[in-house]
Formats: sequence, C-alpha cells, structure tokens
Amino acid sequence: MRKRRQSGVAIVEFSLAGIGMIFLLICTFHLSFGMWNYHVLANATHELTRYLSVKGVNCTKPGNSCSVTVGAIATKTEALAIGVPSSALNVTLTTESGATTTCNPISSCEGNTTVWPPHTNSDNAVGKKFTVTAMYHFQSPLLFFWPGRGAQKFGAIWFPASSTQTILF
Repeated sequence: MRKRRQSGVAIVEFSLAGIGMIFLLICTFHLSFGMWNYHVLANATHELTRYLSVKGVNCTKPGNSCSVTVGAIATKTEALAIGVPSSALNVTLTTESGATTTCNPISSCEGNTTVWPPHTNSDNAVGKKFTVTAMYHFQSPLLFFWPGRGAQKFGAIWFPASSTQTILF
C-alpha cells in the first residue's frame, strides 16, 4: 500500500527541480556567450586601434603603400570580431579634430574606398589621436528576466567598446 502512494513521486520531483536546473543551465550558457561576445568586441576594438596607429601621414608619402581605406578597416574589424554578427555591429571612427566615419552596420562600409585617417585638418599627422568606438546589439531571451529592464525591447542590450590611440607612423 505504501508503494502505491509513492508511485510517480520521482516524476513530480524531477519536474519541480529539473525545470529550475535546465533554466540555470541555459542561463549559464547565454551569459557566457554574452560575456565572450563582449570580450571579443573589446579586443577587436583595441587591436583595430593598434593596426590603425601605423597608418598615418607617412603611409601616403611616395614610396610607401601602407595607407588603408574604410572598406579595409571594415573587413579587418569583421575578421577581428570573430563570432560577432556583422549585421549587429556598428563602428565609428573619430579623429582628434572631430571628423567621424560611421559604419552602421559594419558591412555597409565594405566597399568604401575613402582613405582613413583623413588628411584634412592634418588628422593623419604623427602624434594625433583617434578613437574607434564599436557597439554590438546583443540579443538573448534571458534579458527579458533582467531586473530593472522595465518595458523595453525583448532580450536586447548594447555592448559598447572604445579605444583611443595616437598615430605613430
């Protein structure tokens, strides 16, 4: 008689505890994925500024052919940001004088043949600073449950990354 009263108890216990465990497993995966995407974005932004720091005025002088176009920068960014979808990645290149080039999304600049940094206002001179800012639109179903999010879009958050460097060559 006791055995009959306990039949199905394991299924009920699993459904109570298993749902929570599966939710925690999925949460751990999505949070890890978001952290990895943010790290890749920050690293790509830093590496891009290092790459661009040697593409200044001396690259445009006769005998040198190391200047870079906005399209090449977009391609380099996509290569550095492994796993970050280019359709959700926005990049802004800003010079010390305030001239900006925006790629929103990054794939929209792939065919741009404009040389960067620009020579106007001597923005490509050695010692001038420039900033690369990247924004990634991360979407996850878990962000719906994030405390304090309120009535915003379902599962969307922006990951920012920025790096400033001085032109060295």
